[in-house]
Amino acid sequence: MEHMKTKILGLSLAFCVLAGTACLAADPQMGTWKLNEAKSKIAPGTAKFITMAFKNTFGNIKATGDGIDASGKPMHVEWSGKLDGKDYPVIGDPSGGDTRSYTKVNDRTLTMTVKKNGKVIVTARTVVAADGKGRTATISGTTAKGKKFKNIAFYDRT
Repeated sequence: MEHMKTKILGLSLAFCVLAGTACLAADPQMGTWKLNEAKSKIAPGTAKFITMAFKNTFGNIKATGDGIDASGKPMHVEWSGKLDGKDYPVIGDPSGGDTRSYTKVNDRTLTMTVKKNGKVIVTARTVVAADGKGRTATISGTTAKGKKFKNIAFYDRT
C-alpha cells in the first residue's frame, strides 16, 4: 500500500511539473522573432533588431536581440529580469541605456522602458497578434546622438 501511495505521489508531481511547463510555454510573448523589414518602418540612423528571443525560466525572463546598430555595425543585447516594471541591467543597448524595465500589460502586450543614468531615453509597446504568429513593436525615443525617433517594427515568429 505504501508503495502505491509513493507511486501516485510521484506521478502527481510529474504531472504538475509538466502542466506548469506547458503553461509557461503557452505565453505568447515567449519565443524567437524575426524582423519583417518589408512591413517595418525604421528611421534611418536608428538601430534595428533582426532577431529577438524571449525565454521564461520560472518567472525570470531572458531577452536577447541581435541586429544592426545606428552606424551599421552588428549588435547583441542581453537583458534578464521580471516583467514587473522594475529596472534591471541591460548589456549592449544601442541607445546607450544601462537599464530596461518590462511591464506585462496583458498576455499579448508588454511595455518597455530604457533608461540611461536613471533618465528615460526609449519607450516601447509590443503587441503579439491574436494568432500568435506576429508581433508589432512601436518604439519611441532619442538616439545616442540626441535625435528623436519613432519606429514600428513587425516581427514574425520563427
